[in-house]
Amino acid sequence: MTYNFDPDRWRDDQLARLELERRNGRLSEADYQAALDEIERRYESMLARLDGTYQIPRAE
Repeated sequence: MTYNFDPDRWRDDQLARLELERRNGRLSEADYQAALDEIERRYESMLARLDGTYQIPRAE
């Protein structure tokens, strides 16, 4: 199975969406900060789950 999920791109996309909502007045500063914190929490969680999941087999 190929896994092509890119957590960095996910984070960038989420931050861009969040910034757009803030600029359009849909989010207060407090709501923006809470959403930003949640994105960062989820991003760190993704990185922790992906860390070390693939290992290149040693040549014998």
